[in-house]
Amino acid sequence: MGKSTSLVVLIVLAWMVDSGALPAAGDARAGVGPGIDRFALVTRHNITLTKADPLTPLSVGNGEFAFTADITGLQTFPAYYEKGMPLGTLSQWGWHSLPNPQGYQLAEVLEDYEVAGRKVPYASGRGRSGGYSPAADWLRANPHRLDLGRIGLRLTRSDGSAAAIEDLANTSQTLDLWTGLLRSRFDLEGQSVQVMTVCHPTRDLLAIRVESPLLAQGRLTVSLAFPYGSTDWRVAGDWSHPDRHVTQTHIEAHQADFTRILDADGYHVRAGWLEGGRIATKSQHQYEIGSEDGRPLEIVLAFAPREMTEPLPRFATVRTAAADHWKQFWMSGGAIDFSACTDPRAAELERRVVLSQYLTAIQCAGSRPPQETGLVHNSWYGKFHLEMHWWHAVHFALWGRLPLLERSLPWYQSILPQAEAVARSQGYRGARWPKMTATDGRESPSEVGVFLIWQQPHPIYYAELCYRTHPNRQTLEQYRSVVFETAAFMASYPVWDEAGGRYVLGPALIPAQESYGSTRARNLNPTFELAYWHWALETAQQWRLRLGLEREPTWDRVREKLSRPTIREGVYPGIETPPYTIPRDHPSMVAAYGFVPATPLIDPHVMMRTLDHVLKTWDWPSTWGWDYPMLAMTAARVGEPEKAVDALFLESPKNRYLANGHNYQSARLPLYLPGNGGLLAAVAMMAAGWDGCPDRPAPGFPDKGKWEVRWEGLQRLP
Repeated sequence: MGKSTSLVVLIVLAWMVDSGALPAAGDARAGVGPGIDRFALVTRHNITLTKADPLTPLSVGNGEFAFTADITGLQTFPAYYEKGMPLGTLSQWGWHSLPNPQGYQLAEVLEDYEVAGRKVPYASGRGRSGGYSPAADWLRANPHRLDLGRIGLRLTRSDGSAAAIEDLANTSQTLDLWTGLLRSRFDLEGQSVQVMTVCHPTRDLLAIRVESPLLAQGRLTVSLAFPYGSTDWRVAGDWSHPDRHVTQTHIEAHQADFTRILDADGYHVRAGWLEGGRIATKSQHQYEIGSEDGRPLEIVLAFAPREMTEPLPRFATVRTAAADHWKQFWMSGGAIDFSACTDPRAAELERRVVLSQYLTAIQCAGSRPPQETGLVHNSWYGKFHLEMHWWHAVHFALWGRLPLLERSLPWYQSILPQAEAVARSQGYRGARWPKMTATDGRESPSEVGVFLIWQQPHPIYYAELCYRTHPNRQTLEQYRSVVFETAAFMASYPVWDEAGGRYVLGPALIPAQESYGSTRARNLNPTFELAYWHWALETAQQWRLRLGLEREPTWDRVREKLSRPTIREGVYPGIETPPYTIPRDHPSMVAAYGFVPATPLIDPHVMMRTLDHVLKTWDWPSTWGWDYPMLAMTAARVGEPEKAVDALFLESPKNRYLANGHNYQSARLPLYLPGNGGLLAAVAMMAAGWDGCPDRPAPGFPDKGKWEVRWEGLQRLP
């Protein structure tokens, strides 16, 4: 199940502090005073709610597993939250596939595109016949992430009817960030209920404690229910087909073991409770645990892809383990304190930064790349998007928590043979990484996703961040195959333009700014991708030199002859070909100098004009959560720190951060973790700097007196 990885993370973090690789708390690096009081910094942003809000459920988790709770501390009123941010119990390993009696295969959805006189197949979903293939729907929706179970309170009014969320009074809920403990309390008809919820740091295990006079009255039990797999956009459980799955139960003393069978998939659940508790079967897939004598209920539930042999810990043990874990998390790695700043936006920026650290730690730090809505929401069937992995997780390296990024990097090695096979099928060398995929690494059919290329250099970037922290032979050997095979594809992908004496990116390409989908068959040379291509090929060459190898001539030839970005009316457009720039969606041309380090391809003065042009002309409601930190990174690198801060607070519907810290986009996407991760990357860059930055404290923040930023333990952006 890979849970030992989490324990390794804790050990590595402790070693890094002891060895000096990470500063301990109190080791200020900004030259502006003593070390930061991390306890005060973190706990002043503990989340406290006093009423139910469908957009602000709170989650506990460990990167591999997360549980999202309503105002009761459990999942008691899921229907109320489904219209906002749905409740779920999700993991990195929990997936399900619907039966495939037709035997759909990816070959059925391949469409040929003309590239340099040859046909290149892409999984557009249309198929070579030109019509949309029904195989595309199945292949896109399967596998899908699975809700492992709903754990909620069954509350009964004095008249015997089921209580509604409106019946709750005096509600109060606090997520203690320092300990990872969720405390919830409320009254039902004058009777108090108190619930504590906590996740184990190294096991997919939830521990809860419920205390209330209602237990002795038989009016409160804890319900455990299991759904079928769902292809719904929002929720990962289908509760309408109990006949399609099986729950086998073995109950003995104070423990119940559940074997879950869903078509060809399955998993296991173990529940344990203290003496005085009892379990009852309520239906085929639903169980209730109550108290026989009115004593508080303490229940521990573990989830696993295989049968479990490890005994269940007690609630107190889980609570202590979580508290130790979160203290270690906050005391190691980086910290930024904005309390001395006088800009009125500083306190809100600090809140967003602290809560984003917590959210990305529990949602984005697992053994697989995360989905854009983490382990909360079933967006895109729970699949992850590899172009977003940068925005989810690069900040871990910048914040001195590199092991949390490294947990997901072996997955690229595991799918390397498949990525190489895709490249060969298209006539390229090396490895071509998918865009939207699941744990198996298979591309999902799409008329947009399969034509994106900006995820291709990402593994080289991740490897380089690892090397900057650990510049040794072991790091080079660990990632060399991924780096070299990525570079091999990148060198074979560009097309030689004989008339222009240059290599071009495209056609059959859609840039990071996906507005150019309708012209994918003729798009050429997006500004951002050109710069990123150049940087990644040169970085791969540096890896060869570090390993004692000679430079690869083909890589150099492509890099040196790569097209220069077009300049139109003094600014960089989105792409070289018509329609050049569509002022909506991601303004990704600015990422060519901000996200991407300096390269010979980009003129900083032209980029400064491009940034200003974007800020004046763009359609901001169409942008996304990571666009604002992307703009901030560019503004910082071109020497405009005031604009960098302004970009972080740009007025836009999708630059909203909810009370639970999530970056809201729309009713369809009530949370969006690339926004949180992007914010952390940008703020770390603005505080600690970047290669070649001005030699002053916090070079990405204004130095006119309002931004007295204190930071420690951060790493520079390349």
